[in-house]
Formats: sequence, structure tokens, C-alpha cells
Amino acid sequence: MTVAITRRQLAQASLQQQIARRSQAEAQLNLATHALEDTLIRSPIDGVVGQRKVRTRQYVAPGLPLLAVVPLQQAYVVANYKETQLRDMRAGQPVDISVDSYSGRKLKGHVVSFSPGSGAVFALLPSDNATGNFTKIVQRFPVKIVIDEHDEGGPILPGMSVITTVDTRPAEQGAAHD
Repeated sequence: MTVAITRRQLAQASLQQQIARRSQAEAQLNLATHALEDTLIRSPIDGVVGQRKVRTRQYVAPGLPLLAVVPLQQAYVVANYKETQLRDMRAGQPVDISVDSYSGRKLKGHVVSFSPGSGAVFALLPSDNATGNFTKIVQRFPVKIVIDEHDEGGPILPGMSVITTVDTRPAEQGAAHD
């Protein structure tokens, strides 16, 4: 009878040991699952990756920019207009946009803002006219135009070429203002 009790105690001890091992394995699985979830990068917005700054297997640190995500539903165009064309342009004016990649596709937009300086001022290598050799060149100014309507004719992606036409007529002459 004592042999049976000892075997029973050994079996119970073995069972307790197996339960402890199972609990430990579940805890390790839980940690591994959370670690795997931490390797997934989710964007808070819908869009496409415009620029990837890291490569596969590269170590990263908190605060390090990894990707630039371009939101497709907030598409805009930066059109470079000559300074002589800006005279009658105002924020809010309607714009017709023709996308080169989709021949015949026309979109509507409106002027949002103007750059405070010409493209030459913000260029990586600005021109130096300190030598006295000055040639007057009409400068171009970036104008931000937001696309109002998003049709299903294909996405407008960063870097696509477009042709913009701003309606500079006053509202009473037929320009449509929202």
C-alpha cells in the first residue's frame, strides 16, 4: 500500500511539474507573440509609401523615421507658376487639373496657398549674383493646389506630371467659387 501511495505522489508531482512547464511555455509564447506584433508597422492613415528610409534586417531606434506615407485621399499638386502669372491668383480660386498619365482625365481643385519665396531661393544651389553679372530671369513660385474630387480613374501618385489651369476671373464673370 505504501508503494501505491508513493507512486501516486510521484504521479501527482510529475503532473504538477508538467503543468508548470506548460504555464512557462504559454508565457514564452505570449511574450513571443507580443514581440512579433511589435515588429509590424501600421500607418495611422491610408496611403502609399512614398519613401523608405530603412532596409530589411536593419536595426532601428525609437524616434527614427522609417517611412514617409503619402495619403491618397488628401492629394495635392505643387505647380510652379511664373511670378507674372501670380498677379490675379488668389487662394480659393478653382483649378482644372489634367493628369498626363491618364490622358483625357480632368480633375477639379482649388488654390490653397503660395510659397513665400521663389523656387530659386529654396534651391540647393541658389544662384549667386554678387559678381555683378545679373540677368533678369522670371522666377517661378510654388502654388499649392488641393484636388477636390477623387474619381476612380486611377490614383494620383507623388511625382506624377499634371497641367494646371487656374480660373482667375472674378466670381461675377463666371468663375465658380465654393
